[in-house]
Amino acid sequence: MLFPGVRALHNVNIAVKKGEIHAIVGENGAGKSTLMKILSGVHIPTSGQLLIDGKPAHITGPQDATYKYGIGIIHQEFSLVPYLNTVENIFLGREIRKAGILDKKSMINKAKELLATLKADFDVMIPVSKLSVANQQFIEIAKATAAETKILIFDEPTACLTGNEVDTLFDLIFHLRDQGVTILYISHHLEEIFKLSDRFSVLRDGAYVGTRETASSNQKEMVQMMVGREVETEFPPRVTPVSDEVVLKINKITNKKVTDIHFEMHKGEIIGLAGLVGAGRTEIVRALIGADKSDIYDVEVNGKTANIRSTQDSLKYGFGLIPEDRKSQGLVLSMSVKGNCTISVIKELANAFLLTNNKKERVMVSKSIKELNIKTPTMDQKAKNLSGGNQQKIVLAKWMNTKSQILIFDEPTRGIDIGAKDEIYKLIRELSESGISIIVVSSELAEVLGLSDRIFSIYNGRIAAEMKGSEATPERVMYYCTGGK
Repeated sequence: MLFPGVRALHNVNIAVKKGEIHAIVGENGAGKSTLMKILSGVHIPTSGQLLIDGKPAHITGPQDATYKYGIGIIHQEFSLVPYLNTVENIFLGREIRKAGILDKKSMINKAKELLATLKADFDVMIPVSKLSVANQQFIEIAKATAAETKILIFDEPTACLTGNEVDTLFDLIFHLRDQGVTILYISHHLEEIFKLSDRFSVLRDGAYVGTRETASSNQKEMVQMMVGREVETEFPPRVTPVSDEVVLKINKITNKKVTDIHFEMHKGEIIGLAGLVGAGRTEIVRALIGADKSDIYDVEVNGKTANIRSTQDSLKYGFGLIPEDRKSQGLVLSMSVKGNCTISVIKELANAFLLTNNKKERVMVSKSIKELNIKTPTMDQKAKNLSGGNQQKIVLAKWMNTKSQILIFDEPTRGIDIGAKDEIYKLIRELSESGISIIVVSSELAEVLGLSDRIFSIYNGRIAAEMKGSEATPERVMYYCTGGK
């Protein structure tokens, strides 16, 4: 399977047993999603053969995959129409009609039946935008099973779910398997693979590495198969002590979502914000950089009052944000690597005639690619064609080129494989050692504990507790994150 400048898959040969949960694992860019898109009819392979139930299958599009071969896919990013209700989403494009007239009653009853088999119970007549992420995922699964799915693909299904919602999803997957549905499961959370799967197959650089029985393998073997090497350490230790110099002093920030936020931050320090989904972690950093309006905003940067009322203002004070959703908020996917790396400094690259100095721009981007080890065929490659880990590095390059001194990483490794995680952790540590101050917001507690010099437990829009990274334990951090006093 070929894309511009990239061979996405090459001689992949995987056999999946009927009625098993089979995990497909590999680093970002390994070819997992491309393989799933071939199975679901989004891409047509340039060569090779696909067998279903021992017979050649010729999938020419999504309709073929769904209705001819019974293949469904649950994407990480849902394909629901937010202003339509559950019934309308499930039957969109395949409405039930009697004598040419929509049979709404039949569709409502069928939708309720489908959701009942998934043990989901909510109002099917309200717009899906008003439902929880977990319930929206139930709708996606109901859409797939409505077409009598035999093979169901889950692509990073837990990325936006809470702990209880993940448990519910796992129960559902086991239920589907017990009904004879074959499950293909993609996740960067290796612990999920070992909880769920019967077997796993590994892809690396678009090629098949091997298949293992999950029960007789372990995470170390899986990682070595994925990256072709042993990942030595997940969280590199601090080498130089944190400076006494205060670069950021938040005296008070209060708005509708956060209350009385105050703390100091030192040069080169990494501060971690821990908390449950909805606790207010992202809202704190959004208020800090002027993305959300504050009723009280009393902040000093390098000893001077900072008048930040917008994200544009925050740039002047040296803030940079690597957002949670890099694809929609951090990148212009249709632009090149070069364009994304320099979009924040385009004025500085302009010559006397207000035209971009192409030579200066290419030198800057070449430096970014080398320093951050961005894997791309050329700097003119479109950002959308790169893996999640490399996209994250491009967002980081954009802010490093502005000489930002306070970087905020919101969910820095969401949707990133373990090999790329290792690189991101090393980059964060190197940046802090160089004197850049960093705020890390993460739902992965191990990430907060492993990187931070100080940790704040966030609960209900407030800082519930502060502790040194060396003193923090998972139990202590979560105690305060859940309302402990």
